[in-house]
Amino acid sequence: MEKKNIIIFFGGCSSEYSVSLESAAGVIRNLDREQYCPIPVGITRQGDWYYYTGTVEQIAADTWYADSAHCVPAALSPCRSFHELLVYGADSLQKIPVDAALPVLHGRNGEDGTLQGLIELAGIPLAGCGTLASALCMDKDRAHRLVSLAGIRAPKALVLDMSMAGNRILTIELSQAFAGQVGYPLFVKPVKAGSSYGVTKVVSSDQLETAIELAFTYDNQVILEENIPGFEVGCAVLGTNELITGEVDEIELSGGFFDFTEKYTLKTSTIHVPARISDSKAEEIKLAARRVYRALGCSGFARVDLFLTPEGEIVFNEVNTIPGFTEHSRYPGMMKAAGLSFPEVLDRILKQALAGEK
Repeated sequence: MEKKNIIIFFGGCSSEYSVSLESAAGVIRNLDREQYCPIPVGITRQGDWYYYTGTVEQIAADTWYADSAHCVPAALSPCRSFHELLVYGADSLQKIPVDAALPVLHGRNGEDGTLQGLIELAGIPLAGCGTLASALCMDKDRAHRLVSLAGIRAPKALVLDMSMAGNRILTIELSQAFAGQVGYPLFVKPVKAGSSYGVTKVVSSDQLETAIELAFTYDNQVILEENIPGFEVGCAVLGTNELITGEVDEIELSGGFFDFTEKYTLKTSTIHVPARISDSKAEEIKLAARRVYRALGCSGFARVDLFLTPEGEIVFNEVNTIPGFTEHSRYPGMMKAAGLSFPEVLDRILKQALAGEK
C-alpha cells in the first residue's frame, strides 16, 4: 500500500504557539508510519513557514527553528490541479505531493479558519473542521448564539468591542450593570482566544476593569459571562457523516478555575474519565455534544465543553476544533476510554479526510 503524504502544520503566529508544539509532537509520534508519511511544516511566531526535517524532540522543545539545516522555506501551491508543498531551496524548487493536511495549531491564525481557508482554497483534503465551523467555534459570542438556537442553554453574556474600550466610563457602566444582573463571580474573556489566555474569574467589582483591560490585549472583543455553578464536562466527537463520541470526562477543581496553568500542569486539578456521573446523564451529555457539533457545522473532530449544574442542567461552554493532542490530552483520553487508541483516532481522522467527507 502506498503511503499517504500528510502535512502536519505546527507552531503558528499565535499566543498558543507553545501548546501547538506539544500537540504536533504527539501527533507525529502516534501516526501510523505504515500508512502515512508526515510532512512537518512549522510556522514561526512571526508567521514564516518552513518544511522541517529534524527530530520530533526538537519540535516539543521549541528548538526546531534553531536547526537551520532542517528548515527550508515552504508554501502550499495555490493551484488546485496539483496538491503540492513548494519547498524553496537555495538553488532549487522541490515539489512534494500532498494527500491531506492536518493543522495542529491552536488559537488565532491556525484554529480560527484562516489556515483552513488556505488549505481548502488549494483543494487539499483537510483533516478537521472547515473554514466556517473553525471561525464560528473560535468566536464565543456567535457560537453561544447558534447553540442557543439549537435549544441548548449558554451562559448569559455581555460583549464589549474595541470601540467601547476607548470610552472607559461607558465600558465600566455596562460591565457593572451586567454584573448587577448576574452577580459575582463572573468571567471576563477574549471573544476569540483559547487555552484560557486573557481569562479572569472576577469576584468583586474592583477587579472588573483590570480583567477587561487584560482580555482586550488578546482580542478586539471581550465577553463577560455569568458563572455557571457545578463543574465542567467534556465530550470528544469524531466524524462527519456518522459521529462517534468518546467517554465524557469531568474536571475536578480544588479552587479557582481551569486556567492555562491548570490545563497544562494539573497542579491542583484532576480529570476524571469517565466522569463521575450516571450513565443516563453521560448519554444526555453525549447527545448535547453531538447537537452542538452539528449546530456549528463541525466535521472531522472536535471537543465540546459543557457545564453540568448541581440541578443536572447542561450548559454550553465552548468547542475546541483543534483540541490538545498530546498523549495526555483530554481528547485522546476520552477516545481511549471509549476503546480507540491515539493512532486509531488519527487514522480515522485522516481516512475521512482522504475520503472527501465534508
